[in-house]
Amino acid sequence: MPKYGDPSLKVFTLNANPELAHQIVEHIGIPMGKSSVTRFSDGEVQINIEESIRGGDVFLIQSTSAPANEHMMELLIMIDACKRASAKSINVVLPYYGYARQDRKARSREPITAKLVANLLETAGASRVLTLDLHATQIQGFFDIPVDQLMGVPILSDYFKGKELEDVVVVSPDHGGVIRARKLADRLKAPIAIIDKRRPKPNVAEVMNIVGNIEGKTAIIIDDIIDTAGTITLAANALVEHGAKNVYACCTHPVLSGPAIERIQNSKICELVVTNTIPLGEEKKIEKVTELSVAPLMAEAIIRVHENTSVSTLFD
Repeated sequence: MPKYGDPSLKVFTLNANPELAHQIVEHIGIPMGKSSVTRFSDGEVQINIEESIRGGDVFLIQSTSAPANEHMMELLIMIDACKRASAKSINVVLPYYGYARQDRKARSREPITAKLVANLLETAGASRVLTLDLHATQIQGFFDIPVDQLMGVPILSDYFKGKELEDVVVVSPDHGGVIRARKLADRLKAPIAIIDKRRPKPNVAEVMNIVGNIEGKTAIIIDDIIDTAGTITLAANALVEHGAKNVYACCTHPVLSGPAIERIQNSKICELVVTNTIPLGEEKKIEKVTELSVAPLMAEAIIRVHENTSVSTLFD
């Protein structure tokens, strides 16, 4: 393992995604920060930082994935502990930003929970947020501290380039994902198509029609989050019905809750490519699912933040 020479860089993991966190510190070339997260008998979180972090640049790695509330409280308490231990900066690394889908008032009397989460992180003492593929880019504006958003598209596009697929068309499963689909399409030098759908209620999608030429082509559906997999499997089935030769799917954040794995297994999708922003349980590691690591990207971003160099040039 290469050694990173600056001892003021400290990286800690909590319980959401320790495997990814250990991959990140291995790429940086530093040991994992020593800390423990335990529970009192009534379930309250207890944090203990087991080394000095005074004057250090601290990076806390924690996806706020399921159970989101448990992981959020761990993170908030850890931020407070770092603040009281005189860390110079507290950088919150959120591979997956939970509650990001509640980013606006779609109906009367709805909360904007993504903004509440931003408030909680800032109030606890975070000095920067480093995240990957926010569900809505305007969430960056919910913070009054710097937010660096990394992109998963380069990782996904490199994988598909390696497969050397022919007659590719990149498909957005809805109108909101067109920009994301365009980024992947530009990297693969492929056209795009859009699925026009209506969603009568949360986690229920109804496919309407397809805009673009997909007949006889290899379709790659891209989304940021796959939750119950209703949207993605309906989209795949619709693409095949309209003449697509093969259907691949990919996303950055594999939430994969409820019936997701069963739906993917029984769908027309021949391969689902995801990243490890959210750890996959053993029951989700089926043959159709391929997992790519975001650790090299996040490790490089952490080094650049620590050294005060450009993060955006990672995508040039």
